Amino acid sequence: MTPDELRAFCLEFNGSAEEFPFGPGLAVFKVAGKMFALFWIDGEPLRGNLKCDPEDAVRLREEHPAITPGYHMNKRHWNTVEVPGLPDRMVRELIEDSYDLVVAGLPKAVRLRLDRP
Repeated sequence: MTPDELRAFCLEFNGSAEEFPFGPGLAVFKVAGKMFALFWIDGEPLRGNLKCDPEDAVRLREEHPAITPGYHMNKRHWNTVEVPGLPDRMVRELIEDSYDLVVAGLPKAVRLRLDRP
């Protein structure tokens, strides 16, 4: 998965937006103002932080060397994912799971506007 493919996938979700609050090489993807993904777009290897259910986070880290505790994040709820170390399908699923977790924590009215009850 290339940085452009990753960026395009993150922006496919309802209400998603891309920002660069930490500089041009660090893309932050948000929904309703809440971050669901952060990727070092210019980094080698391409990697980023994704929100994860705490139990799944531990399991994923044990099963995949390319998944580690979230760099500069709450390590219970965030994982750092090295994109080249995982199948594209899995990266997409992890991004979607992160988006869904963030949306689930939004107020009901906002979730309904996003068409995600």
